Amino acid sequence: MMPDPSPLLILPFVAMLSAIAFAPIVLEHHWERHYHKVSLGLGAIPVCYYLFFLKDAGRVGRLVHEYVSFMALIGSLFVVAGGIRLSMRGGAKPWRNLLFLLAGAIASNVIGTTGAAMLLIRPWIRMNRSRFAAFHTVFFIFIVANSGGCLTPIGNPPLFLGFIKGVPFWWVLRNCWAAWLLVNGAQLAVFYFMDCASFRRSAPAPAEEGRFAVHGAHNLLFFAVILAALFIPGPPFLREAVMAAAAAGSWFSTSREAHAANEFTFTPIKEIAWLFGGVFATMLPALDYLGAHAGRLGIRTPMDFYWLTGGLSAVLDNAPTYLAFAATAFGLRNLNFDHRADMDLFRAHDAAHLLAISLGAVFFGAMTYLGNGPNLMVKSIAESAGMPAPGFAAYVGRYALPILLPVLALVGLLFFW
Repeated sequence: MMPDPSPLLILPFVAMLSAIAFAPIVLEHHWERHYHKVSLGLGAIPVCYYLFFLKDAGRVGRLVHEYVSFMALIGSLFVVAGGIRLSMRGGAKPWRNLLFLLAGAIASNVIGTTGAAMLLIRPWIRMNRSRFAAFHTVFFIFIVANSGGCLTPIGNPPLFLGFIKGVPFWWVLRNCWAAWLLVNGAQLAVFYFMDCASFRRSAPAPAEEGRFAVHGAHNLLFFAVILAALFIPGPPFLREAVMAAAAAGSWFSTSREAHAANEFTFTPIKEIAWLFGGVFATMLPALDYLGAHAGRLGIRTPMDFYWLTGGLSAVLDNAPTYLAFAATAFGLRNLNFDHRADMDLFRAHDAAHLLAISLGAVFFGAMTYLGNGPNLMVKSIAESAGMPAPGFAAYVGRYALPILLPVLALVGLLFFW
């Protein structure tokens, strides 16, 4: 039976989101020194509640496993990508930037949005260093770190979780390709318009010599190991141990000079580990309360699931949000999300619900920095390189709401109305 926590336990989650959104602006450098304490303190409240009041250590254990799995994938891809350097010429023109983002969107389906984002963000910065603007960070997150990875289960963590639960590998491509073309095509068109305007305003960059080259190519083998580990059955944490071993192999086989040339530091992944530790812990009662009371909220149609899954994926990590709403949709049909036979029945009769949950989780993950793991990492790397990246409120107010949300609303109307 799903736990039914008190709605008051949702308050630490609200506080965690508020701290991430406004503390860096209001408290500035104090937040940088103390964010881990805030994350730990707020996260301890629901964890203690589940352990000592609900007596549900199993639920906490599953949460820990989900968090370790999340960080193992994110962290290992981060380390391996940090050992690969793509040499790119600077002074990129808008058409080159357009092709680069399109290539990143395709690559994210092969090495995941995290792998693609970590591999390509530094070349993206070098290409545009002379005129890098906040919208270059934003559209990279929109496309490469999120909506690009909607064609395979490898592309985005929610889709991989669906694959583990029994969604066929090629079901994603067969059902999501039209929405993928619409969302990414629209975003690329808007980006191209903005980048052309930026290019006309900027002073001409000095011509740079050099060809495209890949340095540290041996790390591609470690990428392959990490991706293969996703399919390893077996005892808990075996998959995560293989990923950690691949990351260690990459780190020790890559020279210090290569890491220095990539400006590689562990600061971004450290920030992600602390912040998402707090998010995972505080979102536990929020997800359980929703799962226990979803029927009362009148969530029935694919449109309902698309918007509610998307809305929560924007502020929660989209992987557990996908699981929560998929389980809710199965429950409305008296089916069990953990049974493969029930998955076949659900896909046969309620494929639109599964599509709505999948697209909502993937696409809305770009609405805030919290929706998907790579988002904050890209922001942190851009800032570490001295490049502009909008704050939480500016990201949402200036870019996500006026640019991304209308496109996602069109997806809802075309596919689920």
